[in-house]
This record gives sequence, C-alpha cells and structure tokens, in this order.
Amino acid sequence: MEKQRLSELLQQLHEELEQTESVDESTGEVLADLKNDIGRLVQDEATMEKEQEGLTERLSDAVGHFEEDHPKLTIVIQHVLDSLARMGF
Repeated sequence: MEKQRLSELLQQLHEELEQTESVDESTGEVLADLKNDIGRLVQDEATMEKEQEGLTERLSDAVGHFEEDHPKLTIVIQHVLDSLARMGF
C-alpha cells in the first residue's frame, strides 16, 4: 500500500515540477535533476527500491531550496519524504 502511495506522490511531484516556471539557474538545475530522478523511479519499481535513500537526501536538500519561492512544490516534496520515512528510508 505504501509503495503505491509513494508512486502516486512521485507522479504528483513530477507533474508539479513540470509546471514550475520562472526559476533561476540554480533552481533550474535542481528541478532538472529531480525530474530525471523521479521519471526513472516512477517508471521502474526496482530502481525505486535501490535509489530511495539517495532520493531522500536530494529531496531534503530541495525542500530548503524551494520552500520560500515554491511553497506548493515544497508541500508535495514533504509528502514524498513522509511516505519514504514511513517505509523506513
């Protein structure tokens, strides 16, 4: 059940990242990296299980980067982090 919820949240985060506009160069790089990571993870569950820990670190870093200018994106990232925490990551 939690894996399904995580997949749904990752898909929601991916969609939110696609809609994020007007960012500086640094934010654009963070967005591009997260889009690539999430795209891979959403498509391949085996990859998701192997790379969740690294994704957790990147998402935690992203929260600090986005929380002031992109609060909606920050909320979705936090939901993903909460789901990963419930799974033991």
